[in-house]
Parts: sequence; C-alpha cells; structure tokens
Amino acid sequence: MATVDGAYDCVAKTPMGDQNGVFTVISNGERFNGTFAGMMGSLDVVDGKVAGDVLTWKMEMTMPMPMTLECEATVSGDAITGTMQLGAFGASAFTGTRRP
Repeated sequence: MATVDGAYDCVAKTPMGDQNGVFTVISNGERFNGTFAGMMGSLDVVDGKVAGDVLTWKMEMTMPMPMTLECEATVSGDAITGTMQLGAFGASAFTGTRRP
C-alpha cells in the first residue's frame, strides 16, 4: 500500500460552513482514484496525480451549483491537509485523519 492510500475523515471550511466527509485515495504509481463522500453526496476524483506525498486532483460538483473544484493536499503520516479552489468563492482549507 502506498503511503498516501487510505480513507480520511475530513473537514472542509467552506462558505456554506464546515463540510464533513470521507476522502478515499487509491493510488497506482503517479495516478490515483478516489471519492469525497459527504453531506452533499459523493464526488469522484478526476485527473488524480501523486508526486511523493502531494496529491492534486479535480472534482466536478453539481449541487448546489455546477463547479469544478481544483484540489491539492499533502499527506504526512496519518494526517492530510490541503486546499480546494471553489471557483468564484476562492479557496477553502481542509484537514483530515486517516482511518485505522
């Protein structure tokens, strides 16, 4: 298992308040697949890339409005920290902890 793989319990600080969800990472070399499942449903990872302990990806949100989220995160041990670019709404930070 790669050091970035796992399911992370995450909290994103968004303009709509804190959004809790589970971010799942399944890597394959320099690429990864996964989902972010939360109160607004599940979003699939698009164009997921792995560079050491840094992940970059996009997600296509449809609710409450269509928007492409551009994301970057760093995994350190069992912690993940990153940002999501929310189009015109700017950037939201998120943090998470890998599930055992």
